[in-house]
Amino acid sequence: MRCPYCGTLENRVIDSRLSQAGEVTRRRRECEHCGRRYTTYERVEQTLPLIIKNDGRRQPYDRAKLLAGLRRACVKRPVSAEALERFLHQVERWLVDTGDQEVASLRLGEHVLHELRGLDPVAYVRFASVYRDFQDVGEFLDELTKLRD
Repeated sequence: MRCPYCGTLENRVIDSRLSQAGEVTRRRRECEHCGRRYTTYERVEQTLPLIIKNDGRRQPYDRAKLLAGLRRACVKRPVSAEALERFLHQVERWLVDTGDQEVASLRLGEHVLHELRGLDPVAYVRFASVYRDFQDVGEFLDELTKLRD
């Protein structure tokens, strides 16, 4: 594993533990060149369905893209990196469990919103505002009203 700080391949595993129902191995590593520590995650590679975009294009599911959106929604919120990893794992499990080879981005987005609502209501509204492309305060208020119900 290449060190993200200095790029050296020489490192050692300090700690290794299972997480997320034993489906992900978290490893704490220390670079033998620069001495810095970092965390890696090892998971079984799953065949995830293609995502059908609104314009009809098909793309592979992009974990990093979804994680970036979730991180933006969770800025200054009490949602840990580990909670986001668990959240992504649940979304990916759902994608696999659909049994479909292709999933519409609208269906994926609505599933993410539904699950995010339970994780953090403020992150939910932030994510919804981008995902649903809110244009004015009224749309925010409508979403907040739904959230309170």
